[in-house]
Amino acid sequence: MAATERVAKARAAEQSNLLDELLREREGLIGALDRVVALHGTAQLIRERLGAHAAFVGDLERPEFAVVRWMSGNRTEAMQNLLVPTGQGIGGRALALGKPVRVSDYLSSHTITHQFDAQVRQESLRAMVAVPILGREGQPVAVAYAALRESATFGDAAVHDLESIAEQAAKALRLASVAESTRADAVSAERRRMQSALHDSVGALLFSIGVQVRGLRDDIADNPALRQRLHELERDVAAASTALRESLLALAESTPERALPVEVGEHCRSFESRCGVPARFVQLAPVRPLDAERTALLISAVREGLLNVEKHARACSVVVSLGPSAGGVQVVVADDGSGEAAEDAPGSGMGLRSLAERAARLGGRVSLVRDEDCGCTLRAWVPEVPAP
Repeated sequence: MAATERVAKARAAEQSNLLDELLREREGLIGALDRVVALHGTAQLIRERLGAHAAFVGDLERPEFAVVRWMSGNRTEAMQNLLVPTGQGIGGRALALGKPVRVSDYLSSHTITHQFDAQVRQESLRAMVAVPILGREGQPVAVAYAALRESATFGDAAVHDLESIAEQAAKALRLASVAESTRADAVSAERRRMQSALHDSVGALLFSIGVQVRGLRDDIADNPALRQRLHELERDVAAASTALRESLLALAESTPERALPVEVGEHCRSFESRCGVPARFVQLAPVRPLDAERTALLISAVREGLLNVEKHARACSVVVSLGPSAGGVQVVVADDGSGEAAEDAPGSGMGLRSLAERAARLGGRVSLVRDEDCGCTLRAWVPEVPAP
């Protein structure tokens, strides 16, 4: 009996360790999907991993200065929103040099400027180390600090750990920087890459975690101590899946001024990520740029067509095509589903009626028909120039 109990205890410990690892992975996933959470978590991670009394992260808002926004272990608000010019203080010096800077006693150091002595004194900080967080081109985009409230020296191992944490933070900042890009083509390409990367990496990891959770469900049937933790993990995995889905949808949000083929392609990828139904985009031939109103109408038609497939079609695949047609531009959404019958003209739903009315005002047309093979095809066409 004693041997059986030892085996049971060892198995319980192994299961507990596995749950701990899954929870850590879940925390990392949620942090990667939220910039503020990720950077605030960076400050917390610095403090925990280095055993520091306090940690700070400052964003480089312009090449000339950073602003301290995320803190952990602070006693006052003295450092909150502190503007740190490049070259000044320990953080500014790290930004200027592009490498770590450390001091054993901030207030008495001769290697840094002392514009921030009052704030450091309020926080009772002494030993400090700062490292730059580097962007894609190797240029600083932020700065991370660790601090002690006693004179000491941060060793090489601590500096290495801080640099490793800074690399993780850089990934979060690179994701967020896409939204700030001023070049539409670069933004479109990066958004597509991010959608694919998030779907393939984060989505696959969430799926793997889910498989492991299901496997654990049987193993812990006789272990009440772990049952509640498993329930919490399942709930957290569901929350992370929701966050991923919302991020994918946000990356696919449309603006009429962007290139029509890019928009249509992104909606297909978003649909496929949401539903798991293959959605192939085919551009039959180059199309001339349209004005914002016509572009918006065709994008709305694609969105409406894919939404109908998602709600009704029970399709195995969808093909969305775009090309010139009869002096205009046409999009077609065709599925192989066996859903509700469509009528020969638009009007089977409020969305289609609205699309048809908008198209008519532009001299275009919208139709939804049921194919011979039980699938449905939505077509939307607009002329390239305003109707006389």
